[in-house]
Amino acid sequence: MLKRNLWKILLCLAIVAWSVTQLIPFQDAPSFAQYAKEQATVRPAEFAQLVAEAAQRKQNLQAVSEYVGLKQIGRERKIDLSQYFPDIRLESSLRNVEKRNDILLAELLRRSKAKLQLGLDLKGGVAFTLEAAPPKPGEGADEYARREKLQKAIEIIGARINAFGVAEPIIRPVGENRIEVQLPGVNTKDNPDVVDQVKAPARLDFRIVHPTLTPGPGIETPAGYEIKTLDWEGRQGETGTEELFVKRIPEMTGESISNSFARPDMYGKPEVILEFTSEGKRRFADITRRIAEGGQAAGRLGRLAIVLDGKLYSAPTVREEINSDSAQITGSFSDREAINLANVLNNPLDVELTVVEQYEVGPSLAQDAVDSGVTAFVIGSALTAGFIIVFYSIGGFLAVLAMAVNVLILLGVMASLGATLTMPGIAGIVLSLAMSVDANILIFERMREELRLGKSLGTALEAGYDKAFSAIFDGNITTLITAGIMAWLGTGPVRGFGVTLSIGIFSTMFSALVVSRILLEWVIFSGFIKRLPMLSLLQSTAYDFLKGARVAFIVAGVIVAAGVVGFFAKGERLYGIDFTGGDQVSISFAQKLDLGEVRAAAAAAGVTDINPSYRQPIGSTSELLIIQAPFGQGDAIVKQIQQRHPEAQASLAGESRIGPSVGKEIQWNAVVSLFWALILMLLYVAFRFEMGYGVGAVVAIIIGLMLTVAMFVMFPGRQFNASMVAAILLVVGYGINDTIVVFDRIREELKLNPVGTLRDIINRSLNLTLSRTIITGGTTLLTALTFLVVTGGDVNDIAFTLLVGVLVSTFASLFIATPVFFWWHKGDRKHVEAHHDIAPKYEWQGTSKASE
Repeated sequence: MLKRNLWKILLCLAIVAWSVTQLIPFQDAPSFAQYAKEQATVRPAEFAQLVAEAAQRKQNLQAVSEYVGLKQIGRERKIDLSQYFPDIRLESSLRNVEKRNDILLAELLRRSKAKLQLGLDLKGGVAFTLEAAPPKPGEGADEYARREKLQKAIEIIGARINAFGVAEPIIRPVGENRIEVQLPGVNTKDNPDVVDQVKAPARLDFRIVHPTLTPGPGIETPAGYEIKTLDWEGRQGETGTEELFVKRIPEMTGESISNSFARPDMYGKPEVILEFTSEGKRRFADITRRIAEGGQAAGRLGRLAIVLDGKLYSAPTVREEINSDSAQITGSFSDREAINLANVLNNPLDVELTVVEQYEVGPSLAQDAVDSGVTAFVIGSALTAGFIIVFYSIGGFLAVLAMAVNVLILLGVMASLGATLTMPGIAGIVLSLAMSVDANILIFERMREELRLGKSLGTALEAGYDKAFSAIFDGNITTLITAGIMAWLGTGPVRGFGVTLSIGIFSTMFSALVVSRILLEWVIFSGFIKRLPMLSLLQSTAYDFLKGARVAFIVAGVIVAAGVVGFFAKGERLYGIDFTGGDQVSISFAQKLDLGEVRAAAAAAGVTDINPSYRQPIGSTSELLIIQAPFGQGDAIVKQIQQRHPEAQASLAGESRIGPSVGKEIQWNAVVSLFWALILMLLYVAFRFEMGYGVGAVVAIIIGLMLTVAMFVMFPGRQFNASMVAAILLVVGYGINDTIVVFDRIREELKLNPVGTLRDIINRSLNLTLSRTIITGGTTLLTALTFLVVTGGDVNDIAFTLLVGVLVSTFASLFIATPVFFWWHKGDRKHVEAHHDIAPKYEWQGTSKASE
């Protein structure tokens, strides 16, 4: 056994070891300042003194953190902090001390953090999406130029955020004209202007460089000037830095530039072209004349500084007055530097960006989320583990060990990809465990059948894995399709859920088909166990499921009709702000206000269309006032409540803001997601089986979705939102997985029983898989119920929809999918066989024999 499985054992150990290394360190360092002091290996006492000075600046409110304090000290005294950390290698060609310190401190900060970071919903912070106006008709720049401009805007925003001292912010492009910003640990209570400061227009200035003086030892900064550092790059790739005295007051702003672009000159060297407005032409002529005259008087060429958002990007020399509609900037710069300068001159942030989406999670809500997340994970995992151990004894215990490996690999992969752990992500992990259990249940149930035939335990193990493989493979691939759609089209919590679930599918298949099998072979072939006790449930049943098909369709029709009535009765109240757009603010308080007083405060703020309610987050001992209001009105309502009712001590605990355009996009993405899920399911099932199976599966999915939505509508306090879309897609994946297990058994029984009628084959297959259906549904229900009871917000909506969806999907796989398949083929097995494909064989599926 050891010889046969040696390579598998080594592979498992290597993957587990790699996963552990990806997760180290497991926790953030208690203090960045203390961590930095411990890492300094050269003159540590001297660096500790600098850290103490940085801490003093924080205490005196001169810096927001020791991190920012060290940046300030290094910039002011020109101290290269990398001299204390020789183990952290920086590029030798990088001579800009400020930039070297930025890179060094960022690396120290990264190393001080745990590899797997918490998302904003667990850590607290502010996230917002900024949108720039699309090009006007006739102004359409090419795609490359738009992408470059967006990247330059991200660079400017990043520099602003770094000034706040935010640890590990996320700034990334979304589409062609949006930028997503996440600021962990920041709140608008202490930093009320943080969003406005980040999205404010950038200022492009043209300033004069001092004609005679340059910074150096013993040279004081002239009055009216400041020191700016210029980074340059030559055509051969050489780089360098230069310090200049630059006038504080600009001579001209970016409003005078109509356009700028980079191009090769007549000799193929890069140059940058500036095109002026009519007023810009006059001002630029005046500035260049004065610079040229000052240079002639000083005996050297004068220079013009180009400054964007406070950063010096270029300082070309000026030989003479330039009085024309355009000007050329030439020099020894590289193509990349020329394009960069042209982007600067076009000022990618010349207009204020619009906030189209904003979320804020306060520290108290974040801590509640952490507590409920840990509780849900522990309870959900314990219930799942206990459930399978009760049913399958030692086999179940070994499956639980494989599940633990599954979680470790999943977290390791997430850490290696730089993913963050969110509440929807935790839900995805626990649901991955439920899927892992399903794979083991399929295997154990197949083993049970083989043991009933009198086969030995070892032979039953081999046959169980061989016969369960196709159902496991197909079921996980279909779930992967839905998870992939969530990761592709989803946003925020939906995307996080989809990414975690996608990773979990691969780790689930590895743990179920490799890890679990190694453990079972070890205890069986080593003689450690002689029998594998299993609890029996619904064995040897002979229900006629097709007989109840028509009644099932009638019941489904009645429920759907009731849901349609409820849908029209509730109208717009069914839609959350994810779909309609708007603000949702969560307010903590010391004294509860009457909802009439809340509406009166909103009316005083000029807002009448609000939906206030009180909710108590799971795991919290206090209530929150939740107010839904039109987009951009939430802050005004909070301020009015604070002014009119100071005794309530109202404080903003969290905020969500969805712009109308984003709400429409979420609606459209929901429709597109469901469309592609159904199409891909139909194509996959038709490819792996045949069209009759595909039609049966898709009809079952559609009816299952209609039933789920109908029941969702009939329950009070529920609204359609982005999280429900994720849950609906998950229900689609679960339902198709359930159906595929049945269809796989029908396909097998058609080969094993050549004389049985199609009706008998279908009923026999449903009865043979009934035990697996109930046990798998039970474990998933326990998981969903745990999250429904323990969590709140988005995850609670996912759990509720999944809870309903599991019941509905089980019903649909038993009473909808197979009858449709039966009717499609007109109840004739010959019609099936005429279109039936043989299940493919996999060469690596396992050729070893129990007797080896």
